[in-house]
Parts: sequence; C-alpha cells; structure tokens
Amino acid sequence: MTWYGPDRETGTPDGEAFAGATEPFRRELLAHCYRMLGSVDDATDAVQETYLRAWRSYDAFEGRSSVRTWLYRIATNACLTALAHHSRRVLPSGLGGPEPDPEAAPVPAAPGVRWLEPLPDVLVTPDAADPASVVLAREDLRLALVASLQYLSGTQRAVLILREVLSFPAAEVAAMLGTTTTAVKSTLQRARSRLREVSPAADEITPPTEPAAHAFLDQYIAAFQNADAPALERLLRRDATLEATPFTTWFAGNATCVPYLRTWVLGSPGDWLMLPTRANGQPAAMAYTRDRRGGYQAYGVVVLTVTVGGISRITSFHQPALAAAFGFPRRRAPGSVATAPRGG
Repeated sequence: MTWYGPDRETGTPDGEAFAGATEPFRRELLAHCYRMLGSVDDATDAVQETYLRAWRSYDAFEGRSSVRTWLYRIATNACLTALAHHSRRVLPSGLGGPEPDPEAAPVPAAPGVRWLEPLPDVLVTPDAADPASVVLAREDLRLALVASLQYLSGTQRAVLILREVLSFPAAEVAAMLGTTTTAVKSTLQRARSRLREVSPAADEITPPTEPAAHAFLDQYIAAFQNADAPALERLLRRDATLEATPFTTWFAGNATCVPYLRTWVLGSPGDWLMLPTRANGQPAAMAYTRDRRGGYQAYGVVVLTVTVGGISRITSFHQPALAAAFGFPRRRAPGSVATAPRGG
C-alpha cells in the first residue's frame, strides 16, 4: 500500500505527498460542492474547507478507503454544515408564477433572497479530458438540474448526487454520511419523488450538437447587439421562458418574452456587447452595457438553454462581479477588440 500519511520521523503531514494525492480531485470536488450549494463562491469556500480538514486529519488517513472517497466524505459534510445555516438558492421562476403583461416593469426581489449562481465551465472541466466525460459532466451541472436540487433537503441532495451523479455504492454513501445503507436507499427514493414534483420535465431537454449550440449562441449575440427583436423572436421557441436576477418578474412564452425585451432591455444597436463563453455546460455570454463615454461596463452572464428547436430558456444573472470568475475584465474601453474568453 502506498503511504500517504505523515512523515514518520517528524509526525507532520508530507506536503508534497498530500498535494500529489489530493490535488487531482480539486475540480470535481468544486463541481460537487456547486451542485450541493448552488454558488461558485460557496462551493469554493467548501472546497477550501475540505482541503484544510483533509490536511489536519491526513495523519489519521490509513488508506481504508480511496483518497477520492475520503475527500468526498469531507466535502459533503462541509456542504451539509454550510446548508444548515442558509436558505436555498433560487431563480426568479422559483418565487412565483410568470408575469402575463410584457409591458410590466421588472420588480426587484426583497433583500435577503439567495440567488442561484452560474458556474464557469473552465473551473470544472479538465484541460485534457475525455470528450464523453466532459459531456456527461456538463449534463450533471445544467442550471435546471441544480435549481431543482435546491428543493431537496441537504441530506437528500447529498444522497442523490453521490448515488446518481457520482455513482458511489450505497454502502460507501452510508459510511460518508454516518448512516445505514437502508436509510440511504430510502432517502434516494424520497429525493427522486421530490424532483419529479418540482421539475417533471427537467430531463426532457434534447440538446443540439455542439456546432448547432454555438450557432444559436452566435445568432443570439448578434440579435442582442443589433437590438433586433424579430431575430430574437425567430430564435426563441414558442414556449421559451425568460428570467433575470435580481428580479422576481419572469416571462413564459415567446409572445411575452420578446415584447418585454423590446420594451425594457434591448435599447439601441450597440447598447450591448456580448462575448461568448460557457456556463453549466450550456452556451453563455458575458454581457456588457455601454456607458456615457462609449465604453462598456460588465452587466453579468446570460445562460441559454438550447434545444434542437431553438432557445427554450434565457437566464440572466445581473452580477458584474461574475466577470472575474469567467475570466473577463469589468470594463472594456471604447473600440476595444474582443478577446477570446476564458470561460469556454
């Protein structure tokens, strides 16, 4: 058995051995914590806590389980601790029904609402990964699924993710959570039932090929930058939905989405600048709005849910700070040339 524990002469953890044994799992642990918590910042904090706890207890690790299983146990329990102190994260569509009047002004949410956040693909996709594995990982991170997970209790989330996303055996999950295999199986059944209640159509999305998805994104960006409402109408499915944090107002159906965008959002050609990226395994764009000096200030990230029939959902996150997470500047000077994004 390979020795991963402390230096036997000093009794302290071997930093090089610890890093070599644990660092290969950092990206997938971030994805796991994001699924649990719905926030990049919270997930990053949980991963940091995981590695701190792992370092402190490294001298007690004797290889009875794999390093990966050991780290997932620590990470899952760190997430459960975090969830015990916070309410679930939501999207506008999780706060009430759609607005029927496309002329209605957007209504800001009350203070204290915890919004679901997008996840840059680059943070969790290895630089050199098997394409099939990358596609699978992206499916497990899509916004609709992560939003649905927020309706589950912390333990239900943990069991569902560990069993069905990560394929850990029930006995290992029970050991991670300090419970029984029977309890794990029962919790999994309740989690599945709850997911069907809150999102019965979450798994019915038929994604297009990657080239087709990129084409939809390019057309969306062009339509938005040109303030071309008819082009957007052609891109959206009839049953498309539109939502944007931090507003509770959202719209269902092309007949309300497009008029709302025309009245409240599009403005004039050149008012928006959008640069392509990827988030949650989906086409996305870093959005900027033009300022009085002709430059562009970061607005946030727009994530598209794309099917073979068109764009079925636009989810906009009005968070300028997301620019840094996605590898973009907060401001672009007038006439600056777009650079390749880090997030895709």
